[in-house]
Amino acid sequence: MDIKQLHYFAEVAKHKNFTKASQVLFVSQPSISKMIKSLEDELGVTLLDRSDREIVLTDTGKLVNEKALKILQMLEDLSSSVNELVHVQRGKVTMGIMPTISALLFPKIIAGFKKRYPKIEIQMVEYSAKQVMMQMEQGNIDFGVTVLPVNTRLYRTVSLLTEELVVIVSSHHWLAGRKSVSLTELQNEPFILFTKEFALHDVVEQACLQAGFEPKVAHLTSLWDFCCEMVASQLGISLIPRSMANRLHHLAIHAVTVSQPEIAWELALIYPRDKYLSYASRAFISYLKANPPNHPGL
Repeated sequence: MDIKQLHYFAEVAKHKNFTKASQVLFVSQPSISKMIKSLEDELGVTLLDRSDREIVLTDTGKLVNEKALKILQMLEDLSSSVNELVHVQRGKVTMGIMPTISALLFPKIIAGFKKRYPKIEIQMVEYSAKQVMMQMEQGNIDFGVTVLPVNTRLYRTVSLLTEELVVIVSSHHWLAGRKSVSLTELQNEPFILFTKEFALHDVVEQACLQAGFEPKVAHLTSLWDFCCEMVASQLGISLIPRSMANRLHHLAIHAVTVSQPEIAWELALIYPRDKYLSYASRAFISYLKANPPNHPGL
């Protein structure tokens, strides 16, 4: 058994297709088939069910794939460790960030970090909080910004921001003159919520359920600006972080504090506990801890 066999098998298992694996590996299909057949013969088992149009892993194939991925990851980590010694203070980190909110937090941090580490490249990709978790599980990003809580057995966290959620209403709404409101007073109001792939949807829904009612959803959206414009147009109310509400001076919107209960909104940088962290990733995390985010919107 050798690494090439495991590599070829893992690619076929990933794509469930010899043609796609061949294109990724730049190796002919017969060569891949021969390599996997030799692996099956060596182990004395069948790893792939080739009877259907789409290749399916057998039970043994699933086990071998799981172990193969761990071995290949270990080899990648070894290569990265050696590369660190050869290219000190060089590297690249890929970070999944939440749109809009992260835009308030990271520009100054990135600028300061780049001054200290000009040879480290930072790539940022926008995802919702739940998509950040998914992308991290798939190994597509080094770390990400998401909403707490997360499974701390799997992830380490660096706290970024803790603030309250506030109710935003049209300036013509009956709440516009109020400084605070209890959540139960909102049970008959039409809510404009973010779609379910956003963590904010779950936070608001859970808070309402704990207050004894299910929110009446008038509209669902995935766009911050659209949500706020609908509120300004008196189509409903919404709950958003205080820092976001502070940026809506251009709209006919009033922000009201939720006094009972207060709804916490905590953002954190998260990264896997059991994955090797490159020099670049460790440098960024250390810098972030020493220079916590601060912005005038809070």
